[in-house]
Amino acid sequence: MNILVTGGAGYIGSTLVQLLLARGHRVRVLDSLLHTGHSLLGVWAHPGFEFVLNDIRDRKAVRNAVVDINAVVHLAAIVGDPACARQPHLAQEVNLHASLALLEESKRAGVSSFVFASTCSNYGKMSDPNQCVDETSELRPVSLYAQTKVEVERAMLEDANGPDGTMKKTVLRFATVYGVSPRMRFDLTVNEFTLDLLTKKHLLVFGEQFWRPYVHVRDAARAIEIVLSADAESVAGQVFNVGSTRENYQKQQLVELMRPYAPDAKIEFMHKDEDPRDYRVCFSKIQQRLGFDITLDVRKGIDEVARLVRQGIIAEPASSVYRN
Repeated sequence: MNILVTGGAGYIGSTLVQLLLARGHRVRVLDSLLHTGHSLLGVWAHPGFEFVLNDIRDRKAVRNAVVDINAVVHLAAIVGDPACARQPHLAQEVNLHASLALLEESKRAGVSSFVFASTCSNYGKMSDPNQCVDETSELRPVSLYAQTKVEVERAMLEDANGPDGTMKKTVLRFATVYGVSPRMRFDLTVNEFTLDLLTKKHLLVFGEQFWRPYVHVRDAARAIEIVLSADAESVAGQVFNVGSTRENYQKQQLVELMRPYAPDAKIEFMHKDEDPRDYRVCFSKIQQRLGFDITLDVRKGIDEVARLVRQGIIAEPASSVYRN
């Protein structure tokens, strides 16, 4: 296929681009390089790779980018609660308005498949802390980031079976991502905790009892590729949580897995009785319908990041370059 990946220089995107090229697809990346383009150096000379430097908010650039494209994977966004809180107007423009424009231009260009990267943060806080939420559960977004994702989801799925139903549209709600990527990030929970324990020998954890699901960045990329390859009946108009039910953790559980890597580190827990986000997620739908299961778990991810830090592969991991 000819595949457009928006945000292809990003954390998930740069991992996905490598995978798609290895699978024999042709990949066009549209990215503004907000966090530099170093992550694309490994694929730059690949004959199936094409790069377009532009902003997803540029409607003309988007219209040109979807020409002769079979599938769109929309990853470009102001990602995460802190980044959106710092620049709320930009977050609305990029995450909501530009996403809807891309969807419209993709329909107009005759794109056959559209995959939208959403988030399990949409679930917010569980009404019943003893139960896992699934794709049918109520969405309770408590951050601007999640609110914009929910709005795009609704716009996508409203007409999923309508007049333009020839384009299969799929929403993927990713668990919190971790692991090593060509565009490395150290502001994600697993990566950040591991880095702080090893380099600062100190870790302050807020709300250690609250739940989140986690998924390795390479498994996140695999899930996208599986959706792109699936028949329309399986994925059109569908929402899939991406992760594994057995990979739901409380922060204190993550820390216990990390302790052996820095046994001399000081760990402090700052107890919070309230956290706007607290959710355990069920991932059985994507496993049963598409046969997806993870190949890497949090233990392996911690080890992977620890080796990266200990061996000094990244000279200044505390740099803002590795944070959103």
